[in-house]
Amino acid sequence: MSDLIPQSELQSQSPLRRLLVPAAVAALALGVLLNLGLWQLDRLAWKTALIAKVETDLAAAPVPAPGPDAWPALDPFEIDYRHVSVTGHFLAGNAYYFTSLGEDAKGRFQGPGYMVYSPFRTSGGWTLMINRGFLPQEIWRIEREMFVEEPNPETQITITGLLRLSEQPNWTTPAADTDNMVWFARDTIHMSKTLKVPSQKRAPFSVDLDGAFSGLNGLPQAGETVVRFKNDHLGYALTWFGLAATLVGVFFTYALTVFRQTSPDDEA
Repeated sequence: MSDLIPQSELQSQSPLRRLLVPAAVAALALGVLLNLGLWQLDRLAWKTALIAKVETDLAAAPVPAPGPDAWPALDPFEIDYRHVSVTGHFLAGNAYYFTSLGEDAKGRFQGPGYMVYSPFRTSGGWTLMINRGFLPQEIWRIEREMFVEEPNPETQITITGLLRLSEQPNWTTPAADTDNMVWFARDTIHMSKTLKVPSQKRAPFSVDLDGAFSGLNGLPQAGETVVRFKNDHLGYALTWFGLAATLVGVFFTYALTVFRQTSPDDEA
């Protein structure tokens, strides 16, 4: 006696019975695909709101940067890229973030180089890192010591720029070269720790200076914050919904085939 179900017996089974397991699997897969598509639509709405918010912040007049009392309640969505002002003086030391400016650079210098970060003590007694701008790689190699700020507590200055949250490096990011004070991620918290900035009242953010604060002869070249958001969520959503539609089409084609495959006895 064969363990296999004869083809004639398979054909004599109810079409609904034959479709029970495939329908359950297809329904489960359809649910997953639809949820992925809806999730991408949620991400699209979030990204669209973020882009609109950043565009508004870039055009707004600067407001005072949040002080220590406000830090515990800071909302990353609300404060990143906010146009802010701070008053105080620079502290000694520089850290450098390796980057490259393309043809969309706002100043005349572009190509590989470094963003110059310096600690800044505010008049309120708290500190933060300031991105003073871009140095081309060849200038950084030869003359970077010329761009170290000398502390001058007696002279208070007010500067403006874009508030940026510290960036966490991922597993693909090269380790920081602390001997040369070079970072490959915008990890301003690690920069400030390496520069021995006191941890008490150390801000969890930095400020990228506006272009008006570029240095002598345009260096460091300030105002080079990259404001660019990848927004492919609509394409991803359409892909998931398209796969869901394809799945429905394939299942209905299969179901139609099953209903047509009736046994000879059924036909008689």
